[in-house]
Amino acid sequence: MRVVIAEDLTLLRDGLTRLLQAFDFDVVDAVDNGPALLPALLRLRPDVAVVDVRLPPTYTDEGLKAAIAARAAVPGLPVLVLSQHVEPLYARELLTDQCGGVGYLLKERVSDVELFVQNVQQVAAGGTAFDPEVVAQMLARREPLADLTARERDVLRHIAEGRSNAAIAGQLFITEKVVSKHINNIFAKLGLPPSEGENRRVMAVLRYLDA
Repeated sequence: MRVVIAEDLTLLRDGLTRLLQAFDFDVVDAVDNGPALLPALLRLRPDVAVVDVRLPPTYTDEGLKAAIAARAAVPGLPVLVLSQHVEPLYARELLTDQCGGVGYLLKERVSDVELFVQNVQQVAAGGTAFDPEVVAQMLARREPLADLTARERDVLRHIAEGRSNAAIAGQLFITEKVVSKHINNIFAKLGLPPSEGENRRVMAVLRYLDA
C-alpha cells in the first residue's frame, strides 16, 4: 500500500515513516511543507495520504487545503488528517465532498500503534476514521437529530469513528443483526435510500455532524 506523509516535524515524520514501513506500507514520499504536498499527491496518487493540518509556510491550514485540492482533482483520494488539537471546522470541511476515504485523528493517537495502523488501512479502503474526541466536540456544538433514538445515536457515533458492524456490536454488547437493524432505521430516518453512487454510511455521518 503506497503512502504519502506530510509532517513538518522531522522526528514525527521519520517516526511515521518507520512505523508504516514496519507494517509493510510503501512510503513513496514524505514532505515537510504545504506547497510540496499537492504536487506529490497529484503525481503519485497514493493509496492513502497521512497529512498534518498545519504545515509551513503559514502553519494554519496548509495541509488541509492541499488535501482538499487533491481530492477535488482525484475524487475519493484517501486522506487521514492528523492534528495537535481538535479543530471541528477542518473535519467538516474535509467531509463536504461527500466521499469516503477520510479520517481525522489527534496526533497523540499515533502512540497506539495497532489502532493507528488500522485507521490508516480503514481510510485507504474508503472508510472513515474519526477520533472519538473530535466526534464528541463536534456533536457538543450541535443539537442531536430529533428523530434518532439514543441507541441509534450511539450506533451512528461508532460509525463516525470508523467501526464495522461487528465492532459496534462488541462495543454496545448487542448482536450484529441488531446493529444492522439500527443502521437501517438510521438510513430511513435520515432519508438515505439505497444508492449505487453514494456511501450511505458516510452520508449518515455527514447528516449527523451537520444536524
